[in-house]
Amino acid sequence: MSNAAPASAADFIRGLAGQRVLVTAGASGIGFAIASTLSALGARVAVCDVSEEAIAQARKNLPGLLACKADVSSEEDVDAMFRAVARDLGGLDALINNAGIAGPTGGVDEIAPADWRRCIDICITGQFLCARLAVPMLKASGGGSIVNMSSAAGRHGYAFRTPYSSAKFAVVGFTQSLAKELGPSRIRVNAILPGIVEGPRMDKVIADRAKQIGISHKEMEERYLEKVSLRRMVSPYDVASMVAFLLSDAGANVSGQSLGVDGNVEAL
Repeated sequence: MSNAAPASAADFIRGLAGQRVLVTAGASGIGFAIASTLSALGARVAVCDVSEEAIAQARKNLPGLLACKADVSSEEDVDAMFRAVARDLGGLDALINNAGIAGPTGGVDEIAPADWRRCIDICITGQFLCARLAVPMLKASGGGSIVNMSSAAGRHGYAFRTPYSSAKFAVVGFTQSLAKELGPSRIRVNAILPGIVEGPRMDKVIADRAKQIGISHKEMEERYLEKVSLRRMVSPYDVASMVAFLLSDAGANVSGQSLGVDGNVEAL
């Protein structure tokens, strides 16, 4: 990338065309928003998901999308997915570690160890399993980018959501460590911390918490938004736009950062 000043901002936000990108959990929600945004900007995108129904719908909505079924917490699934990526994309320029689950809602004395492990396995171990196979491919490409999905819960403690918050804090540490480790190989690593993202998953989180403390869904939603400076949820496409920035030339010197896309969540 040249150090010369760009003619315009539009000239600076470029570099996505032809990039080979893998988005985990990319068939719906934030993942599909990322996949469709990057595809529209010229990237070649592959996704994985655990839902065959979601994959079929994603292929219908985004013709030509490369997609496979994979659980990122399974070493066997991840190995097979990266073999498919190598075959179908011929290499890799960016990994978007988007897969995650909400995990259980409850007091620490109420959470089953199996539910704790499942949340940790998907939200952070899955990122490790994908990164360990992506990094050799990124190095072979001469560099690239990894974007790890954390959460506002990776910045604030989150009562009654300890498995989720713990995993998302871990994502921030994983990101900063990889940024230091991989920077000399021209691989940038950043984390995105979404806040309250509109959609079915957040609806369920609100419903579960409302049921736990005995209030209406509407009142629980209002309580969440009272802690957001902008008093609104964010869209999956707000998150996708940040991913596009990080993968573009405009993000060429951004690494090791934890970037909130959350309307400024003040507390959880």
